[in-house]
Amino acid sequence: MAQIFTVHPDNPQPRLLKQAAQLLDNGGLLAVPTDSSYAAIAHLDDREAADGLRRLRGLDDRHHLTLLCRDLTEIAHFAKVDNRQYRLLKAATPGPWTFILEATKEVPRRVSHPSRRTIGIRVPSHPVTLSLLEQLGAPLLSTTLIPPNETDALNDAEEIQRLLGNQLAGIVDSGSCSRTPTTVIDLVDDTPLIVRLGAGDPATLGLA
Repeated sequence: MAQIFTVHPDNPQPRLLKQAAQLLDNGGLLAVPTDSSYAAIAHLDDREAADGLRRLRGLDDRHHLTLLCRDLTEIAHFAKVDNRQYRLLKAATPGPWTFILEATKEVPRRVSHPSRRTIGIRVPSHPVTLSLLEQLGAPLLSTTLIPPNETDALNDAEEIQRLLGNQLAGIVDSGSCSRTPTTVIDLVDDTPLIVRLGAGDPATLGLA
């Protein structure tokens, strides 16, 4: 079963996050809280990570995985961003949004969408997730933690352990978070397309 790390939601203990990060370094999958719901995460450069995340969710390779980034500068390293897209990203991040953008060559093909060469990108605002990203110094590959054949995201560590603990190396527990996933917006074409309505309100970005 997954190892549980109980951390403070606002001031997570670096020692525990370092231990959790070691599980990622060893090729494991972690469940972490975000500002929308729990997410499953893995190292971007782990060749088995994308397959592991998709198996956990019961997804095929056409489902967008997401890069959790620390800031806009890191986003620009992994996604092609023009001035229009940058303004929207700056207004929305950090927060409960996922943006689909054209991937750069820094994103492995096994991670991006197989036909569109796109990737999901987000900057979370949850202190625990941000601290873990700082601990690692690199983006993480992620997907919303929704069990196969279900529609609701998970938001409680005990429930995650019961349902998916045998497929995870660790669970970072900072208490319950929202059960609503991110709002997903496709920015590849000229007109932003709302793919999934979630925790982020498109009206706050001027999108109906």
